[in-house]
Amino acid sequence: MTDDTLKTEPEIATGAEADEAAPESETDLLAAAQERIAKLEAETAELRDKWIRAQAEMENLRARTRREVEEARLYAVQKFAGDVAETAENLRRGLEALPAPEAGEPKLIGKLREGFEGVERSFLAMLERHGIKAEEPAGAAFDANKHQAMAEQESADAPPGTVLQAWSRTWTLNGRLLKPAMVVVAKAPADKPLDIEA
Repeated sequence: MTDDTLKTEPEIATGAEADEAAPESETDLLAAAQERIAKLEAETAELRDKWIRAQAEMENLRARTRREVEEARLYAVQKFAGDVAETAENLRRGLEALPAPEAGEPKLIGKLREGFEGVERSFLAMLERHGIKAEEPAGAAFDANKHQAMAEQESADAPPGTVLQAWSRTWTLNGRLLKPAMVVVAKAPADKPLDIEA
């Protein structure tokens, strides 16, 4: 064997090995590529899920913030509104303290009464324009969400649970209770048994 022959035989063997190894490395390469693709698809799905969740959380945060800002705008003056409602109640008490209209009373008393009543109407209209409303509870059914029972009184004329007398009105601010009405509630007379239907 010559040096040339020796050199070519290993080269040929190496070439044959390379041909045999090539299919294995292509298979390995294909498997590695498929594995890498599967891994990237899983990462993409995970990142997409995180992105969707982040988007949903941001939308919830925006909605919650809008709601809180709206509530702050509507109810920021709640303490002030309560004080104003108390002032309106005092104005009403002042009107009720005036003597009842009588024939032959001095014109000054009549004009004073009319003036105070006009001021009260104007004041209540202004409050309503700003979301503060008064409700007269007398004659209505007792509602624990709007009324505070100060006493019970027997009554044959009104069904039990009816507001007989109101010491103050129910006040709301944009639909939210500001001050409950202080009321006297009817109850059945002691000598009359309750009719309970079974």
